[in-house]
This record gives sequence, structure tokens and C-alpha cells, in this order.
Amino acid sequence: MSIVDRMQRVLVIAPHPDDEILGVGGTMARLAAAGRDVEVAIVTRGAPPRFSAADVARVAAEAATAHALVGVRRTHWLDFPAAALDQVPHADLNAAIGALVADVAPDTLFVPFIGDVHLDHQLVFNAAMVAARPRDGNCPQRVLAYETLSETNWYAPGITPTFAPNVHIGIADQLETKLAAFAAFASQVQAFPAERSPEALRALAMLRGATVGHAAAEAFMLIREVG
Repeated sequence: MSIVDRMQRVLVIAPHPDDEILGVGGTMARLAAAGRDVEVAIVTRGAPPRFSAADVARVAAEAATAHALVGVRRTHWLDFPAAALDQVPHADLNAAIGALVADVAPDTLFVPFIGDVHLDHQLVFNAAMVAARPRDGNCPQRVLAYETLSETNWYAPGITPTFAPNVHIGIADQLETKLAAFAAFASQVQAFPAERSPEALRALAMLRGATVGHAAAEAFMLIREVG
């Protein structure tokens, strides 16, 4: 039985809208197509004056479209300030993510990578790991960190943690769905050779797939699995 077969109830925690599609979009589509329960938590939401009300509403609508495309059953918005999680008391962030994990009770938790250059990603990783502590039988059975183009690849080798994937999930049949979901975030899509471009996202999926003999894949670091 593959690791995908063992995933029945999944929660993807994203610091910002579109992180979940960039990192886990194909896997979410594969799981949803197989009848698994897939939920997404978006930790932050933009707010004036850094983000206009119109832009915030647009991104929320884009997320709804993207999530429908990959089969997300429920989206949770935690509404912490985007690009300002360092100003939020750690206890508040830990409590919110902890309550969500307890409510969803996932067997599988996908989290951003601790070495991502964006501080919001690092703080969300830490809070998610607090929530996932194996203190009782209700903790997630497995925790995996995903990679986010324009964040994970900008770590400082030898100084910050390195993303060294040890789990690859084939998404050849879901790659076009993932790209369509990313395209739904029209406000975030950039022209190649920008990293947040369809071409770069396709190239990464093909590279990750080629390393394990698949046409396309998403790569993860397995943080913990409890049997």
C-alpha cells in the first residue's frame, strides 16, 4: 500500500492563498478524485493598507475557483494578517491552528517547509508542528512538508534547512488540473521565466517526476509518520 493509499482525511495548511496549489495542487486533485476528504486552511488574509479591499476580495474568489477545480471539500480562512505573522503572538497562532487540526482531525497534514524564505511560512510550519504533536491518538498519522516555488528554492544552502524530498507523489493525470487551478489565481500568475508561471510549475512537476520515473510528480519531505 502506497503512502497515497493511506491518506483518507487530509488537511493542507497554506500561509497564503495559492501556496496550497503550488505545493500540493496535483496531490489534492488525485486524492479528491479517489474519494478522499481534502480540506485547506489558509492562515492569512490581506488587509488595507498593504492590500486593497478589492484585491483581497479578488484573491478570495480566485481561491474558491481553484479549490473547486482540485476538489477541496472545505476551505478554512483563519484571517491572520498577511506578511505580518511575526506581529501575531505565537500563542494565538498556535491556538488557532491547533483548534483547526483538532476539529478536522486529519490523518495527513501538509505544511509549508521550515526553510522557506518567507517568514510567514516558517511561523506556520512551527505552529502546525505544535498542533501535530503526537500526544494522543488523535494526532495526524503523517506530516509532510511541501515546496513552494519562489519561497522554498530561495533558502540559503548550508545556512538554512535544505528541502531534500523523500516522498514523491505522481500527478501525471492531474498536472493539467493543477495548472488550471493555478491559472485561476490570475492575480498571482506571472510570465515565464518568473517562477510563478505555468511553465515553471510544469517544469518542476516534470523534474520531480523524472527523478522517480514518472511523467510528473510533487515532492515532499516526510516529517513524521506514526504507524
